[in-house]
Amino acid sequence: QVQLAESGGGLVQPGGSLRLSCAASGSIFSIDVMGWYRQAPGKQRELVATITSGAGTNYADSVKGRFTISRDNAKNTVFLQMNSLKPEDTAAYYCNAHARFGPAPDTYIYWGQGTQVTVSS
Repeated sequence: QVQLAESGGGLVQPGGSLRLSCAASGSIFSIDVMGWYRQAPGKQRELVATITSGAGTNYADSVKGRFTISRDNAKNTVFLQMNSLKPEDTAAYYCNAHARFGPAPDTYIYWGQGTQVTVSS
């Protein structure tokens, strides 16, 4: 089993910044991909950004140039630096990890509980 602990959400004014963190714990052999997704009220969960163990990144068009995803492989931790925040970024943000428990290529997907980000004046 893998536990994902998110932190860093909160209330921020438009144009402000927040940094989210997500630490994975458990009997993990490795984590191939880590990512952030978000879900606003009444909407489907959507991809924000992902990062591979080799630091390859992918971003939603709506956050390109404003958000930066990074990770610390030694600590199984992923970060999301969010700058120039807009009211439409308001959502619950969920951490995601594709974990392995041994050298076999099988991965298992885990989700965090979510952390709320509210952008409002």
